[in-house]
This record gives sequence, C-alpha cells and structure tokens, in this order.
Amino acid sequence: MNTVIVAFTRRGLALALKVAEFLGGSVFAPERLKCEGVNVIDAPLSDWAGRYFREAGAMVFVGACGIAVRAVAPHVRDKLSDPAVIVIDEAGRYVIPVLSGHVGGANELSRRLAGFLNAQAVITTATDINHLQAVDEWAVNHDCAIENPESIKHVSGAVLEGQSVGVAVTCENVPAPFPVTLWLRPKVLVLGAGCNRGVDPAEFERSAVDFLRGAGVSALSLKALASIDIKRDEPAMKIFAESHGIPFMTFTASELQALQGNFTASERVREFTGTDNVCERACMLAAGDGAVMMRNKCVYNGMTFALSRSVFHEHS
Repeated sequence: MNTVIVAFTRRGLALALKVAEFLGGSVFAPERLKCEGVNVIDAPLSDWAGRYFREAGAMVFVGACGIAVRAVAPHVRDKLSDPAVIVIDEAGRYVIPVLSGHVGGANELSRRLAGFLNAQAVITTATDINHLQAVDEWAVNHDCAIENPESIKHVSGAVLEGQSVGVAVTCENVPAPFPVTLWLRPKVLVLGAGCNRGVDPAEFERSAVDFLRGAGVSALSLKALASIDIKRDEPAMKIFAESHGIPFMTFTASELQALQGNFTASERVREFTGTDNVCERACMLAAGDGAVMMRNKCVYNGMTFALSRSVFHEHS
C-alpha cells in the first residue's frame, strides 16, 4: 500500500518518522521542518492533499482532525475509491480513522498503528462498536467487488437491527434472490484471449463484454486477463486490463503447450504461436490449481476468448 504520512510540528514529525518505519511510505512536512528523509509540502495543503488523495492507499495526518478534514474534504468521492485517512494526535495517544474505515481499510490500519504506538484506536463505525461484521469490510477481506454500493447502508442497517439481510456472493448473473440484494462479485474469473495484431481496443472491449455476457457472468468478477507472451505489448489487451483494474498475465508458448487438459486445438494457431491454443490454455494456467473451464473458445472478428474460474477462498 502506498502510504503518505504528513506532520506539521517538530514533535509531530518525530512521530511521523516513527510511523513510517512501521508502515513504510513517504513523510511530508512544511519547508521549515525539512530534514533527511522528509519531503516538503510544496503546495497549499488542500492542493497537495488532492494530489496524494488520488495516488495513495492511505494518508496519515499527525495533528488535529480539523486539519485533515479540511485538507481532504474537496477530494472525497465515495467509499469504494477513497483512500484510508487516519489522524494521530502528535502525542501519539489516539489513532482515529476518519475516512474509508471498511473498504479502504482505515479501521484495521488504525488498530495496527494503535498496537504499535501503544495508543487507543478510536473506532466510531456502528458495526464495529457493536461487534458486528461490516459487509463492505468482509467484501474487501475476501477479494470481492461490490456491484451496488448503494445497498450497503440498507444491509448494514438491517444487521444493526438484528434483521435478516440479503447478500449474494456470486460471479454469475442470476435473478436477485432478495427484495434488496447486495451483490458481491468474487474475483475468481480469468479471461483468456488471443487476437490479431493491432485490433481496435474499443472492438476488443465490446467483444470481451459480449463474451462475458454470453457466459452469464459479471465482469466485476474478473481477476486477470491472460494470453501468450508475444501479445504482452498488444495495446487492446493492455487497455482492457487497465480499464478493468486487473493484471495482464502472459505465458510462453512452451508453458501453454505443457498444460495438461482437453483444449480446442488449431494447427493454424500452432503455426503462428507455437501452441495449439492460446485463450483456453492461458486462462486455465492463470487461474491455477483447481480451476474449471466456464466457457470454451469463442471466435470473434480477429479475436478469441475463453473463460475459467479459479477456486474461491473463504479467507484471504
């Protein structure tokens, strides 16, 4: 996690450097406190915070809560994309998660920091203080994407009231099983792909989405895109992986061909690539032990796709 730690006084800076030793990350302070290992806040605080709010996984402010709130307030978007924002008083007595407690991991990080500093973590989220499982935190811990975050409030409210809740954990597009269903999409699918050189990225995206729709699954459950190594620099594939926030994994022809199993063989593909099948072999190899093929090779205009499902681990 990319962590940014900022302090505003000499005492606070000493604590910030201590936190950086524990968490890693970069320490920032005003020009007057510049010293070895410390970066300068080189813009008005809110502008500076905006830059790192977009880049950091966590921001730790050593100082008053008000400073942190005013610095990040203009940049707050939503609980699924905001980084963890934590405040530590400069005496190191209290560690306070102020933003993205569950999805961003601020609550858990605050507990870790409090243990390290022998401080008190001040957790205020209702599910935590009532010792109940927060569904969005569960989703993060189990590597699930949240499809409809607007339902989190409804589900969490029902949990707090001791009512039954409707949560569906599946990669498949099926009818909603509950009147209000929170959809959690486990990251278990690998899309295998092959394509002609220079295929249009927009056409690749449309074809891949159509293929996934035909497989009856959510694109939010993709964990990787996989292909042969001669496609590692193919723009359409790189753009697809980046836009979906997944890694692009490639394998050599020999690695693909060595994989045991029943695959849709093509002598033409072997002639050009050195292996008889790219998309099926790649998705199965990337998915790992225990994977199953969900949809075999499908041919689009200059593209091929296949889909595998890896094992869903209940605890990450």
